[in-house]
This record gives sequence, structure tokens and C-alpha cells, in this order.
Amino acid sequence: MITNQLTQYYAVNADNYDQIYADEARFDDLDDLQEMVAELFQDHKVLELGCGTAYWTDLISETAESVYATDISQEMLDLAETRGLDEDVVTFGQLDAFNLPDGMEGEYTAVFIGNLWRHVRREEQEKYLKTLRAKLGKDVLLVVLDESMVDGVTVIARTDAEGNTFEFLTADDGQRYEIMRNYMTDSTLRKRFANHAKQIRVERLQYYYLLSCKLK
Repeated sequence: MITNQLTQYYAVNADNYDQIYADEARFDDLDDLQEMVAELFQDHKVLELGCGTAYWTDLISETAESVYATDISQEMLDLAETRGLDEDVVTFGQLDAFNLPDGMEGEYTAVFIGNLWRHVRREEQEKYLKTLRAKLGKDVLLVVLDESMVDGVTVIARTDAEGNTFEFLTADDGQRYEIMRNYMTDSTLRKRFANHAKQIRVERLQYYYLLSCKLK
């Protein structure tokens, strides 16, 4: 979940957050994901949680009816707004994805969670899905995009009693941060989502996975 250390890490790294998308090894995955994401959100009213610098917002906005792109980090939002996205389609707002306000039900037909699910504690994932359903309503399309564990790339520092995995990451300020990043198998994803979602599909690529479903 969002912690002060996590928020600080992403705030410090905001300027260079998009560098990962310049990694040539990820290009094939990203090409496939861009096509899949654009197709999934065709004509939807999308709530994006944890939009970061709006890399995925840009793609979603090409086909969606509207996108409300949110992040807890003002540093990320400041960079996101420099993309110059169509203001008739995209609006930005500061929002804690783990503390959603009331009154959102019926406002959106889809929700996108990119690179954020890994920060949800394993023992709290089903509770979070239940909260999304309560806040957003039935039959809302939910799309989760996150990273896969890659041999030689992913280095786990420790695992806690609940199975949550942590990495030590060095930020642009030179400090080391212990960040929880959970890597989910297809079977674990399906198990977590089964009680709260239907029409679950998981696309597994080398560096990423894409899960789509509808909230029950």
C-alpha cells in the first residue's frame, strides 16, 4: 500500500520515471501492451489510479471517451500535465488510490491500475478489490498492468511472513529505499480476483502481465 517511503521514492524519481520505457529489451512487450490497452478502453469512461507521468494515460486517451488520471504524487502529476494531452478527454487530479472517496459509483465504466498492484499487500488484495467494487459499482471493467518477475533482473531482498516481497532500490537522491513489490503468478492472480470479478483474462509477457476483468 502507499507508505511515506514509497511516496518519497517515486517523488524523488519522478523526472526519470519513464526511462524504463526506453529499455530496448522491453520494446516488444510494450508494443503488444499498447495495442491491447487501447483496444480494451475503446469508448470507456476511465478512472486511472496511479497514473505516474501519464505514459499509459496518453495511450488510453486515444480510444477512451474520457480519462480521469490520478496519482498521490504531485511531482508525478506535474510531469504528467506537461504531455499536453487533449483536455477535452483527459483531466488530472491528486488522489490516494487506497483511500477512494464516496460518490464515484456510476461515474466510470472502467478503471486502470498500472504498476500499482505490486504495492498492494498480498493479505489485503481481496479487501482492496471489494473496496473497488463498493466505490465504483458492478460490471465496471478493471484492467491491471504490472511487471513480471524476470530472472537476472528482479532481485528480492526479503520476503515477509505473508509472502510479500521487498527490494532495495536506489533513488536519484542516492538513498536506498526498501520497497514492497509483489510479483504475481497467473494462478495467484486468478485466485485473488475470483471472488470479486468475472471474465478474468491474464496476458503474460516477458516483462509485464495484463489482467482484465469485470467487477461482480
